Amino acid sequence: MAADSGKSETAKREEAILAFWNEQEIFEESVRREPRSGKEYTFYDGPPFATGLPHYGHILASAIKDAIPRYYTMKGFRVKRQWGWDCHGLPIENIVEKELGTKTKKDILALGVKKFNDLCRERIFTYITDWERIIPRLGRWADMAHPYRTMDTSYMESDWWAFKTLYEKGLIYEDYRVMYICPRCETTLSQSEVADGYKDVKDLTATVMFELDDEPGTYLLAWTTTPWTLPGNVALAVGIDIEYVRVHASRALPPAIKALGIETPPGQKLERLQFILSKAAFDSQRYRRTFEDVFVVQSVSEPFLGSELLGKKYKPPFQYYRQNGSLKDRENGWKVYAADFVTTDEGTGIVHVAPAFGEDDYELGKAHALPFVQHVGMDGIFAKDVTDFAGLHVKPIEDESATDVEIIKYLAHHGTLFAKEKHEHSYPHCWRCDTPLINYATSSWFVNVTSLKPALRAYAEGINWSPAHIKDGRWGQWLLGARDWSISRQRFWATTMPVWRCEQCRTDRIMGSIGELEAASGQAVHDLHKDVVDEIVIPCECGGTMRRIPDVLDTWFDSGSVPYASLHYPFENEEEFRTRLPADFIAEGQDQTRTWFYYQHVLAGALFESRAFSNVIVNGLVLAEDGKKMSKRLNNYPDPMLLVDRYGADSLRLYMLASQAVEADNLAFAESGVDEWHKKAILRLENTMALLALYGDGAKDARDDSAHVLDRWIIARLRELAQEMTAGLDAYALNAALRPFLPFVDDLSTWYVRRSRDRLKDMETDDGKAARATLRYVLRTLAQLMAPFAPFAADSLWLRLRTDADAASVHLAEWPALGSDIDTQLLGDMARARAIVTLALDARDSAGIKVRQPLAALSIGSALGEELRAVIAEEVNVEAVRVDSALGEFVALDTEITPALEEKGRARELIRMIQDARKAQGFAVLADAAVLVHGPAEWQAVVASQGAAISAATRAASLAYAPAETLSVEVAAPAA
Repeated sequence: MAADSGKSETAKREEAILAFWNEQEIFEESVRREPRSGKEYTFYDGPPFATGLPHYGHILASAIKDAIPRYYTMKGFRVKRQWGWDCHGLPIENIVEKELGTKTKKDILALGVKKFNDLCRERIFTYITDWERIIPRLGRWADMAHPYRTMDTSYMESDWWAFKTLYEKGLIYEDYRVMYICPRCETTLSQSEVADGYKDVKDLTATVMFELDDEPGTYLLAWTTTPWTLPGNVALAVGIDIEYVRVHASRALPPAIKALGIETPPGQKLERLQFILSKAAFDSQRYRRTFEDVFVVQSVSEPFLGSELLGKKYKPPFQYYRQNGSLKDRENGWKVYAADFVTTDEGTGIVHVAPAFGEDDYELGKAHALPFVQHVGMDGIFAKDVTDFAGLHVKPIEDESATDVEIIKYLAHHGTLFAKEKHEHSYPHCWRCDTPLINYATSSWFVNVTSLKPALRAYAEGINWSPAHIKDGRWGQWLLGARDWSISRQRFWATTMPVWRCEQCRTDRIMGSIGELEAASGQAVHDLHKDVVDEIVIPCECGGTMRRIPDVLDTWFDSGSVPYASLHYPFENEEEFRTRLPADFIAEGQDQTRTWFYYQHVLAGALFESRAFSNVIVNGLVLAEDGKKMSKRLNNYPDPMLLVDRYGADSLRLYMLASQAVEADNLAFAESGVDEWHKKAILRLENTMALLALYGDGAKDARDDSAHVLDRWIIARLRELAQEMTAGLDAYALNAALRPFLPFVDDLSTWYVRRSRDRLKDMETDDGKAARATLRYVLRTLAQLMAPFAPFAADSLWLRLRTDADAASVHLAEWPALGSDIDTQLLGDMARARAIVTLALDARDSAGIKVRQPLAALSIGSALGEELRAVIAEEVNVEAVRVDSALGEFVALDTEITPALEEKGRARELIRMIQDARKAQGFAVLADAAVLVHGPAEWQAVVASQGAAISAATRAASLAYAPAETLSVEVAAPAA
């Protein structure tokens, strides 16, 4: 991420604050000091990969993860914020494979596991320096100097302990079943990984003719969306209570023959066939059209139940395995069986069964001892037995339907294709390499989540979700449908499975620590990766040799182990860990609902009978402004760090934290939104602070007890703001906490400060001091309230307002407790007063009278008190505000301009000119000046009659008039 050479003043102020935090160790002090509450507030950080630069998704997540810990630090808690790095798995492996140019798992094995893993080690932290620069620059506090890393031996050892503990609890088992695999990566995937990779595709489907052995010319019709599985067919399944029909038909004559009036081609007989399919399918337009186009239907039988088809034998369209006399359970194959998964919703009511490639098929195969035919390897390539297609990939990534096309051509050529069509559906792809997945029967190790589900759902009741609908929605539904977790992977760069198996007696031995492995093997162990521990053998009691099974752990086992593995529990930090479960707070994107959130919860429930966390914020995606996915190729989003240089990190944080993205909705990112927060929040507050500094009287008195109506009003608004922001933060609803912030800043700058400007620069009276003390109090409190969201601007304000008795940084200060005593009557009255001002100014505009021209009176319908009427009079520039209840919600403006009023208007014009001249000549705000007015004769009278008011408003130590044809003013330093 390139940095812009030109940085805004806002960005420069932020960099100065960052330097202050580093020099004074402010973050470290927040953790080091004794918490005022005497309590810890626990936060787990989900680990990112350092294989790419931080993007807007990371920035949003970082802002969320920073805001809540800052808030609870100010509430008096100690909040440790250990950074973490995700180091294992396919993301790293795929990067290395692209660099090496490897295409298959065999290529890696040929290269050597050690060399491959060494390359993975080298590539993990490609961008770590950038992360360590960017994350602090975004204002996020995190201990990046002492991170946990999932590749560290200490972390992996905790994984081993967890695995063994689960195993000893009877919660881990090995089984052979059908799962989705990635044929390119040649590994199984978990339920959540599969769920993350679905795409809408158009596949070729086939309705295939299976001829009955004892009824030549009679065909069972079965529909399949995976033609490539047909060589593995060993059975057909029907529903015993489904109605089927026999359709007697002959192939239709070609249109050209029929046009000649020939019923039967010379020397030929029309082939007469019989088809069996469900009555519902035959009645459907889909199959009726095929019969009408390709066949001539002679008759249709009365419906009969599927039970009549049971046991019938048939000829499969591919004979590769039926002819294999040594195939186990061959005698049970190529028959019709009953199955409750058969429906008439799609297809023909007859299902082609290939037990190696479908979960229902596999269970049917086990129930009836069907022959097991796995004609495709785990690499997705047809076995050599499938002679017509040997070497073809069943789902080539470059053309997913190419092999299905070849299968369908074969069927058509051999007369067993009834129909083909394109079928649009959602199909899973590998979440990392984008390869189409295939259902595949293989061995895997599982965590028995199904048995845990009732307890996991009970533990989940104690979790507070933001937004709340996630609890029973995305999270609750995923937990409800949770299945056993496949935790073994057939890859290389990951935490190894600590299972050693005897080559002779097949006994397993589970290692729960490095010490156990060293004691069993007699070897010193310093690394638990595959290239190391696969070389370690253990003698078995039977006299055989135990070797580690080759699988590694699902990387989500790593991530889900953060609560204890980051502390190397139970080998270290046992007492500290016990105080950290469940975590008070975590946050990640909505995609983590079924991954990081879920796997933490599973492992915490299984190992500790607890939920893993108590409060969680779920964020949505950050998209390009047009709603599309952000893409470097499309260049459809601005460089985040250029925006930081342009508007500051606070503006970026405020924009994102105030958006719907913090409540699991997507955000179409617009730079204009960052610009708006910069102008309406950061710059307005900076200008307000600058104004206070201009009129500062040396004291840092900050009070909220002024009697002036404007001071009382802004304090009431401040208390209202504090209540709303506190309520939002307590509810973990960050956008709700920020929602009232901009309106308050607008009220402060465009109403309170503008109406109080004369009071603020009044250095003589108690009223001027009260105005400055009130504004100082408001800005100090605002610095505290905005600290979790805009940490740089908050500390910039605080450091200019703090006294020696205050905390060194606003982030070490207490969260403001302003009480619930809010003058709601005054808030309502002021709102009415401002509405009246708007009406009155509209009336001025309609009459074409500038605001600088005083008018005699304004009549209003609201019975407002004298203080507020005075505020209205000053804002509208009238000499009196009268109440006339007959006006109701309307106002009446006296637009007559008398000579006296006209003279006062001219005085206003002179004041403006003098102030402009002072500014142009660089006069200090509180510096006196000598003023000379040049102008026509009528201006002499203005200077004479209005001189006192003009001098007071412009700090004119002397005011004189000199005749001239045109009006102008001179400003100079007073004579000594």
